[in-house]
Order: sequence, then C-alpha cells, then structure tokens
Amino acid sequence: MTRSRRLSDADHALVTAAVAEAERGTDGEIVTIATDLSDSYEDTAWQWAVAIMFLGLALLTVFPGIVVAILAWLDHGWTAGFALGDALSAVFAILALIFVAVRGALIWTPLRLALTFKATRAKRVRRRALQYFRVGAESRTLKKSGVLVYLSMGERMAEIVADEAVHKAVTPETWGETMAGLIDHVREGRPGEGMAGAVRQVGAILAAHFPKSEADPNELPDRLIEL
Repeated sequence: MTRSRRLSDADHALVTAAVAEAERGTDGEIVTIATDLSDSYEDTAWQWAVAIMFLGLALLTVFPGIVVAILAWLDHGWTAGFALGDALSAVFAILALIFVAVRGALIWTPLRLALTFKATRAKRVRRRALQYFRVGAESRTLKKSGVLVYLSMGERMAEIVADEAVHKAVTPETWGETMAGLIDHVREGRPGEGMAGAVRQVGAILAAHFPKSEADPNELPDRLIEL
C-alpha cells in the first residue's frame, strides 16, 4: 500500500474560493476534482511478472548449467543420472519462484507506479478525467461552458476537459501552461496552491471568451471534490 495523498482543509478552502472568484468574471463554470490515483495499475504487476519470468526462462535456456547446479545441490552434490522430468520440474520451480517474487514485490504501489510507462499513466489519467467530466460537468450548463480541472496526485498529472462551447472557442494547447504550473506546484508539495492557480488561469481564459452576463446562474458546485 502507499501513503494516501489528501488535500488539507486549507487547500479545499483555497480552491473553492478561487473557483468562486474566477466565476465572477465569466459565464463559464469550473469544476475541480483531485484524486490520489487514477488507476490501480494492477495489469502492470502481472505484465512485469510474466515478462521477467520469461526472461528467466531465456536465461535458463542460454545457461542450462544453472539447472544442473540446482539439481546437484538438491541431491547433495551428485550430478549424474538426472531424469528429464527432474530438470523440467526444477525449471518450473525456478520460474514459479520468479513470478511470485516479482508479483509480490509489485504489491507495493509506488514500485508498480514507477514501472508503469509514462504514456500508459497519461492515458489512464485522461480516461478517468473524461469519465468524471461526463458524469459531473458535460452538458450540465445552459451554455455548455463547463470546464473540469482534474489532478491525479499519484501520477503527478493533470487534465483540463472542456465542454462543447469551450472546446470550440479554446484550443487544447491553450491549457498547456495551466497544467504545467499546476504540476510544478504538486512536485513542490503545494497541490492546493497549484489547483487554485490553475483555476484562476482557466477563469481568465473563460472570461475572454465567455464574459459574465447579468442573468448567469451558478450551475455547478464551486467546492473542490476529492475522490
């Protein structure tokens, strides 16, 4: 297990205030969600265990003396007269031990996360952000101007997902600096400040394209949602 990453009450208050302030200048709606991890990455553990097991098989094929040495040790130094079944049993036992050892080590989440390719982590974070956006923000505003600021702290990755009208008005590249600043704050151990800063930047972008109108209601919650 890994240490849970939770935001403090002060962080929640800071982000909530930033959302309320940002929305005073725009008809856009900002939703903030933070989570510890976007995926368990259990498949990574199985993949590495199988891969290293096959690597072990390859090594035993190249260096069969390892099997002979193990059988001799088990038979108190005798090296003659080994049956094929004995050799195969020894190979199977070695591979099983390798698999169990690797899979057991990867129960530790930080190691499992470290051994997951960055591209895989990015895809999982993006997928989870899209799931949350579809449930909590997509098409839930009259002007389809909702934006999700999503932070996955374990992966140290962020996503900004925009509703239809915002997506048409703002290019995805526009959010790049906002996400980079957020991640820099997370690396420095200040996720609340990072989220608040990202919200302010998103608010400024939305204000340029969706300025505040008199009759605009507050359609989505301002509070930081931590899952």
